[in-house]
Amino acid sequence: MKKSLVPTAYVLLNSDLGSDESIINEVKQILVDENITFEIQGVYGVYDIVLKLSSDDVERLRATITDKVRKISKVQSTLTMMVIEEQEKL
Repeated sequence: MKKSLVPTAYVLLNSDLGSDESIINEVKQILVDENITFEIQGVYGVYDIVLKLSSDDVERLRATITDKVRKISKVQSTLTMMVIEEQEKL
């Protein structure tokens, strides 16, 4: 049975040292204002923050990542992975 998937993206963020908490708070505010469903967590490893975003509007999702999340001043770099909607979930 094929499920109808909501456009989803995973964004991995690298931040300035010690700025994780402020970035997480800023991302939360942006995403609440944009009415985008999300999960965000600080992590250990190559990246500092993992963000999962979902929205019925794929263009809003892309624009929010590009124009807002990636432009937060203390974010050094990001890696964005868009989920392939056409594939069935196993």
